[in-house]
Amino acid sequence: MVFDLVRPLGARRGELEVNALAQRNLSGPDRSVEWAPEIEYAVADGFAVELELPLENRRVTDYKLGVQGTFGVFNRGRAIHGVQYLGLWNRERRRWDSSLLYVIGNRFDDRASTLTMIGVGEVGAGGRETRALLVNHTSFYDVAATTTVGVEVNMRLGRERSTLIMPQVQQDIGHSFQLQMGLGAVRHDGDAWRPRPGIRLIRQL
Repeated sequence: MVFDLVRPLGARRGELEVNALAQRNLSGPDRSVEWAPEIEYAVADGFAVELELPLENRRVTDYKLGVQGTFGVFNRGRAIHGVQYLGLWNRERRRWDSSLLYVIGNRFDDRASTLTMIGVGEVGAGGRETRALLVNHTSFYDVAATTTVGVEVNMRLGRERSTLIMPQVQQDIGHSFQLQMGLGAVRHDGDAWRPRPGIRLIRQL
């Protein structure tokens, strides 16, 4: 929900999605609403791009570009993998940062699945000062045809460390809408754990 794909792996040409994620810490000095509308489009089978506009309250903080490719399926069709590139232009620092992640999804049975992303983040003008290992893992369980629960763990390991744990529920609304909601906690290096809710509304076009 928080660290999402640029369309699902294996997306078909012409698939189009718009969505927006909003998050906010419930304690601590910074309680800004972080939100980001984005548009995702599969330009070819297994290849998708996204444009995203991250904001804090009403202020645009970055311009973000995402590109994702699918390598294929394996394990008798129960696993799929690919690669995701994210580029971010920060308006305040006037710096371009890039992240490159390997993505693998596994389905264990009709209900249980996982999605794992691992790679190098914030590789840009900041050099080693900003470089980090990114690890994002979500376990899913389909409790009904239209309802999925999951637990997402996002870790940034480098000179600046952070961990986000986000239990969540995903609910299909009709054929075109999906609502994702979570309540978890985030911890930055040297700080306390902060409760953090998140919500993402998705529209398939």
